[in-house]
Amino acid sequence: MSRLQNLVSTFTRRPAAHENAEPTLKPQYEVKETPEAWGLTVYLPGVSKDGLELTAEEGLITVRGRRPWKAPAGWTTVYRESADAPFELALAHDNTIDVTKIHAELADGVLRVSLPKAEAIKPRKIAVN
Repeated sequence: MSRLQNLVSTFTRRPAAHENAEPTLKPQYEVKETPEAWGLTVYLPGVSKDGLELTAEEGLITVRGRRPWKAPAGWTTVYRESADAPFELALAHDNTIDVTKIHAELADGVLRVSLPKAEAIKPRKIAVN
C-alpha cells in the first residue's frame, strides 16, 4: 500500500492547462517503478507518431495525441465506440526525473516512456570505514 501511495504522490493527473481548449479524452495509462526509472505506458488507439506530442517541463510530463480519422463525405454515424476527440494526459512529478535521458517509443497505439530517476534520488551503497 505504501508503494502505491508513493507512486500517487510522485505522479498525479493535472487538468488541461488551457481553460477554453477543445474537449479531450484522458487515455488509460500505467506507471511502474524500478530502482533506476519510472516506466509510463499510455494507450493511444489510432494515434500515429505524426499526431503525438510528448513534452517534459518543470514538474510536468504531458502527452497529447490526435487521431487522423475524418468521417467520409455523406457519412451518417449511427454508433461510435469512442469519441472523436484528441487525447491529453498531464502528470505532475516532484522533479526527480532526469529529463535529458527520457526515451519514448510508440508502436501499435501504445506509447512506452522511460523516465530515468535523477542521480540524487537513486539508492546508493555507502562504505563505512
